[in-house]
Amino acid sequence: MTPDRRARSDDDGPTPLVDALREVGSQLGLPEPDLVASLGDRWAEVVGPAVAAHARPRNFRDGTLTIAVDAPPWATELRYLETQIRARLAAISGGDSVQHVRVVVDPPR
Repeated sequence: MTPDRRARSDDDGPTPLVDALREVGSQLGLPEPDLVASLGDRWAEVVGPAVAAHARPRNFRDGTLTIAVDAPPWATELRYLETQIRARLAAISGGDSVQHVRVVVDPPR
């Protein structure tokens, strides 16, 4: 039996699902679920309402936030705003979990 399994078998009960998901997510390089929810809820505050109408968070993994935009000019705009976006996200989350911003063009269908 591995040390991890032995330690878990000594616990008083099962691991809560939310804790298990956080552990698995952390091992996969995924952010805290609360951060993802906060990002979605406060996206217009992070990038401003005009940009939010053309850009959306697409993925967040291993410290890299991928943002999808609907046209190339918005990609350029967001690349210029990377430092500000990271600073606003740090203020919202209370940490520096977003280390890089990647922008992709994904036109509406």
